[in-house]
Amino acid sequence: MTDSIPPVRVRYAPSPTGIPHIGNIRTALFNWLLARNTNGQFIVRFEDTDRSRYDARSERAIFESLEWLGLDWDEGPDTGGPHAPYVQSERKQTYIDAAERLVNSGHAYYDDTTPEQLQELRERQRAAKQPPRYDGRGRHRSPEEIEESRQAGLPITIRLKVPDHGTVSFEDAVKGKISFELKEIDDFVILKSDQMPTYHLAHIVDDQAMGITHVIRADEWISSTPRHLLIHEALSIELPIYVHVPLILGKDRSKLSKRHGATSALEYRDQGYLPDAVFNFVALLGWSPGDDTEVMSRDEIVRRFSIDRINDSPAIFDNGKLEWMNGVYIRNMSVDALVGELLPFMERPESDGGLPDSVTRPIDRDYLKQLIPLVHERLKLLTEGTETLGFFFADNVNPAVEDLPGKKMDADMTERALDAALELCRGVAPFEPEHLETEYRALAENIEMKPGQLFSPIRVAITGKSFAPPLFDTMSAIGQDRCAERIEKAIHILRSAAITGS
Repeated sequence: MTDSIPPVRVRYAPSPTGIPHIGNIRTALFNWLLARNTNGQFIVRFEDTDRSRYDARSERAIFESLEWLGLDWDEGPDTGGPHAPYVQSERKQTYIDAAERLVNSGHAYYDDTTPEQLQELRERQRAAKQPPRYDGRGRHRSPEEIEESRQAGLPITIRLKVPDHGTVSFEDAVKGKISFELKEIDDFVILKSDQMPTYHLAHIVDDQAMGITHVIRADEWISSTPRHLLIHEALSIELPIYVHVPLILGKDRSKLSKRHGATSALEYRDQGYLPDAVFNFVALLGWSPGDDTEVMSRDEIVRRFSIDRINDSPAIFDNGKLEWMNGVYIRNMSVDALVGELLPFMERPESDGGLPDSVTRPIDRDYLKQLIPLVHERLKLLTEGTETLGFFFADNVNPAVEDLPGKKMDADMTERALDAALELCRGVAPFEPEHLETEYRALAENIEMKPGQLFSPIRVAITGKSFAPPLFDTMSAIGQDRCAERIEKAIHILRSAAITGS
């Protein structure tokens, strides 16, 4: 545990307006790690004040993502807590009260500027080659004028008064001291005309009410921080410790997007990644344990996590590295555990990437357990179980005629090899890997072929693939009768092709 930091209170406060992308989940992970490292509290809060964009599916996806990655929370919308409710749309009056306090203290004012007037102002400024910004006209409106506009049904907002000179600064835990010129910031809205707060006001009021000590968020929020500093000062609220974490870029150093691979935690889940592997990988996006260690258990990451090892430079998302790491986690799993992970993927409908619909469900768990050692070292994704093991379960294996011949083999030589292989297959006993290898090596010598030449068409005949698990382990697992049927079918395919000339 980190000795220098007392127990923290941190929050993950997403907007339920879309499926959370991996950068958003990285923020949740860093908050969770700091909470668990310091024996603090991790709070989930929904910032849903933009009701026009609210998406119930997104809300479910947020919970699903956290649960899949094992990021348990101490307080939240579903669990409650001493500072409930944890949904901003249910705390509306709190923000109205805060905004009105700022008006009464002279730090903010009512503004009746209409959207059309704002658009006209921006167009004039652009025409004059000036940066578009609010001109502060609402500062000069009298209470009587505002009331008249309100009675007329015009939209009334509340804006914070921003000084027109001076600087504001804060100390970021990652980037150090950052300062801003106040002349670059116009008076901004803190309460919208529907009396819902903007993010700037709402999160500050909530963080203060919920005792948040550290605000960990992406560094894209740095440009908004001076507004937050001004609100803190106007409300006499002590600043939290700001921790702005670096952006995540693709390998080409452009902003992470769909073309770099999946971009949400749930997509990685559905593509066959293990939650512990994704947890490990995402933890290293912008944080380092201080050495070259890459594969770490959840407990080790919690123990070693600290703010001072969060990097200042952008993190590079390498999908190939994630796949490699997932393979490491799969190889480290017990056979029983891997069977449990593979079954849901293999039992999906065929159209969703599962085994052929002709394969009976549920899949025989004991049979799958017998097969795992044949492919355990090769799997990188759980979705590969269907492709790698499907021929063990499917009865309809259809090898391509062009795949059947081995190196330097023509159709006649391939047919002769398969005829001999079929005869031996029907009579060999016991049908066990070591005995099969001995017998088939002897057969290759008898028919004057290299072992590889004989084994290659047998492999394709019984699996439909040129690359498969060890041949004789595979034959033993498939069984004598099924192997004979498949070799016989391959011979028929060869002969049919010869007759049709294809």
